Amino acid sequence: MITANDIELRAGSRLLIEGATFRVNPGDRVGLVGRNGAGKTTLTRVLAGEALPAAGTVTRSGTLGYLPQDPREVDLEETARDRILSARGLDEVLRELRAAEEAMAAASGAERDRAVRRYGRLEERLHVLGGYAAEAEAASIASSLGLPDRVMGQPLGTLSGGQRRRVELARILFSGADTLLLDEPTNHLDADSILWLRDFLRSHQGGLVVISHDVGLLDAVVNRVFHLDANRCVIDIYNVGWKTYLQQRETDERRRKREAANARRQAAALMAQADKMRAKATKARAAQQMDRRARRLLAEVEEERRADKVAKIRFPDPAPCGRTPLRAEGLSKSYGSLEIFTDVSLAVDRGSRVVVLGLNGAGKTTLLRLLAGLDKPDSGTVTAGHGLRIGYYAQEHETLDVERSVLENMQSAAPALAPVEVRKILGSFLFSGDDVDKPAGVLSGGEKTRLALAMLVVSSANVLLLDEPTNNLDPASREEILRALRTYTGAIVLVTHDEGAVEALRPERVILLPDGVEDIWSDDFADLVALA
Repeated sequence: MITANDIELRAGSRLLIEGATFRVNPGDRVGLVGRNGAGKTTLTRVLAGEALPAAGTVTRSGTLGYLPQDPREVDLEETARDRILSARGLDEVLRELRAAEEAMAAASGAERDRAVRRYGRLEERLHVLGGYAAEAEAASIASSLGLPDRVMGQPLGTLSGGQRRRVELARILFSGADTLLLDEPTNHLDADSILWLRDFLRSHQGGLVVISHDVGLLDAVVNRVFHLDANRCVIDIYNVGWKTYLQQRETDERRRKREAANARRQAAALMAQADKMRAKATKARAAQQMDRRARRLLAEVEEERRADKVAKIRFPDPAPCGRTPLRAEGLSKSYGSLEIFTDVSLAVDRGSRVVVLGLNGAGKTTLLRLLAGLDKPDSGTVTAGHGLRIGYYAQEHETLDVERSVLENMQSAAPALAPVEVRKILGSFLFSGDDVDKPAGVLSGGEKTRLALAMLVVSSANVLLLDEPTNNLDPASREEILRALRTYTGAIVLVTHDEGAVEALRPERVILLPDGVEDIWSDDFADLVALA
């Protein structure tokens, strides 16, 4: 259970939330919603105990499982299986059991007897933690999230960003924590895994707070909604499911507008009467009282909700380039003994549209990193054509320097651009005032997405490599991305699970991984997008 009492949250000097009091009890499945930058991730970090509120208190009881939006620092040599099992301490016990087995096989006499007794104690400890049934449970959860057994035995360092994200989600779900705090848990999941996750969360008996832009997940799972209103700096609490929340919020909007309109009419009438009375000295005091009453009327009524601002996203005007600015021949990539793909070839012509499809772990992100020159292929070549300028959007925001400020990141992307122009572009992406001085590391996932996109805008790129560009975005911002995809005149190579993004791209060709088959795009491939 989590109890928040009169908490205040700030991002630097900017007020996000004030005076918020609420509880998350067992059985509460809370959908935490609001526009990008409203404070959802900040609030979740405070509830998880990873940050402190500016004011107020948060108390917790029971165990807590927190899935942050950004990847955690982990031991990249650890296997995926051990990382998941570590949620209950099983990884350590199983390692010690294997060591005890080796000792029993190698020792004799008294030393072997000691090894046998140690093995017995470890088996008892394993039984207390759930035994081999718990190991099977972990494998089942991982498989349901698209992590097959071959992946479970791999070191984390050999996995894609999407696979590591799913390992972390599997770890949290396996932990058996009383309260789950999940920040965008459907990122990197295919359609089947999302359906399984909905069922899992719907049957969770403890508390749940989930940040998600997946309307299907919210509709299927939540029984309460916390809406963070960025204009009023408050949390509106609805003790209903998703569809009823949408209806009630619309009703609340209409009520606020009526109340604001009535208050303004009454205040205008009072002020007009006060003006008439002010001319007479005997009624000056009464006129002042009417003025005060009019101001009080306007102050007491809830402020009419202003339309949420949306970043104005326009991909760059592409720099001139040759007919084929980017070409790849015979690319292959492996991590250790794990082969990702072999013999992948691709020619990216000027203004062309290519979508890359494949199951999770097929190497989609790896291919984009090779094309961007961030990683080296084991074999094959990537050749830059005349005038090539690449703009790379990374799904885990690796292109951002988290130690540098928003403004410094932008200046590094466009060192020749005048500071006033840099600030103007940042303003169009909703970074204004003190926001530009915040370290990129403290931004929410949606804000990082906006910053990464802003850096693309100033790049003059003629080939965009986009890896899940619609992740973490609220619906209005997502629509802006889709509009930008439709209007950009340069070449695009796109990796996405978002069917709307592929529709907006209007691709000409498709690359199917891991086989590297290239084909002309047809609507027959559309059904693979959400599954890929």
